[in-house]
Amino acid sequence: MSCRPTALRLAPLFAVLALAACKPAEPVARVEAGEALSGGSASVFQSDRNAFSMPSANLTPSRRLDFSVGNSFFRNPWVIAPSTTTARDGLGPLYNTNACQNCHIKDGRGHPPSANDISAVSMLVRLSIPASPAEAELLKRLGVIPEPVYGGQLQDAAIPGLVPEAKVRVDYDSVPVTFKDGSVVALRKPILRLSQLGYGPMRADTQFSARVAPPMIGLGLLEAIPEQAILANEDPRDRNGDGIRGRANRVWDEAAGQTVLGRFGWKAGQPNIPQQNAHAFANDMGLTSDRLPQDDCSEAQRACRSAIDGGHPEVSQHIFDQVLFYSRNLAVPARRNVDAANVLAGKALFQQAGCAGCHTATFTTAATAAEPELANQVIHPYSDLLLHDMGEGLADHRPEFLASGRDWRTPPLWGIGLTEAVNSHTQFLHDGRARNLLEAVLWHGGEAEAAKQRVLAFDAEQRSALLDFLNSL
Repeated sequence: MSCRPTALRLAPLFAVLALAACKPAEPVARVEAGEALSGGSASVFQSDRNAFSMPSANLTPSRRLDFSVGNSFFRNPWVIAPSTTTARDGLGPLYNTNACQNCHIKDGRGHPPSANDISAVSMLVRLSIPASPAEAELLKRLGVIPEPVYGGQLQDAAIPGLVPEAKVRVDYDSVPVTFKDGSVVALRKPILRLSQLGYGPMRADTQFSARVAPPMIGLGLLEAIPEQAILANEDPRDRNGDGIRGRANRVWDEAAGQTVLGRFGWKAGQPNIPQQNAHAFANDMGLTSDRLPQDDCSEAQRACRSAIDGGHPEVSQHIFDQVLFYSRNLAVPARRNVDAANVLAGKALFQQAGCAGCHTATFTTAATAAEPELANQVIHPYSDLLLHDMGEGLADHRPEFLASGRDWRTPPLWGIGLTEAVNSHTQFLHDGRARNLLEAVLWHGGEAEAAKQRVLAFDAEQRSALLDFLNSL
């Protein structure tokens, strides 16, 4: 049937049917070969509460035993020294939690504290101050200048006899956003509140950034993406005119002693998994390692500096290596319903809105991956691992290496549809402000403003299809 004005001369019922038939068809994408295997042959077919805790599917039985050992050190709590549990003592003196799993809940996503809760647990608060010209070399190595008393991360717990650095609470203001069809969504804008500062006032110009723990899945695969494949998507001058200006962060590799590509963290502030893990041990649990052998206690924290420790280093190289192997081999779950009509329609709308301009679907890992199971894999992380200006609404105003206070690394979307199954919540973005995926989309601004405006023009059916696609990832 063709769409012509004469169709309106039909009887009313037939006129309605004619107009329905003439409605432009929604764009529909096609299923691509292998796209259900988000992590290539390392993908697992698991969609329950343990979906983020499985080893790479292509590990041999003996390598699965190594994975299980790493899992035990990741999951079990560390204790205060001295202790008969000598393999896991040395917690603190100042820390945020006593086990990796407490932040990366079920190897998944953390969340901000609930109302009136002053125990942040799986949300951290990063601190820094503006750099002076004399601190240029320190800035090159650290990416930030730590607050002089409280350091680079606020630690809200302490061993007996010491005072925690502070308590953290988050309140929210409401920010309404209206779709073209008149539907209104009330976003929540976080307001970070610190109380009970244990070591005196902070610098007045302290910069704060609240960060929830991201999922652990697929880290080894992201580490194995060739650097040139990531840099190929850079476009800092927007030469193609699409408004997207992806830029790589350049960070300090402490082991190599040089500046390299940043890949990990909310602002791509870490270059590789070993360095990321060493900093997590040190900052989150107060544990030393060969990579970071000193406790992070400032001059003002004298009791912290003199507290008993668990030996040097507290995380032995054996334990460090086991946790590293575990971190690299947490598998990505395979997608679900990739051929469903609503999912394919949502995939087309995702591309039509321009979301794929940052959320790059596909990479191939290098033959030289750190683990052979992760090499030569066609993966679908839906991230370019680059920095993007996300606008004032999401800005934390805290630079990190080359990342400005408005820049964030594109987070991988693989596994995002299983967040509720694994973590019993759907709180997204760097500080967990979004209570669902639609709210996360509506917080996009800056380089993603045009994409958000296209989504705001979607009707309810289109929004549903878009969410079906995201939940299939």
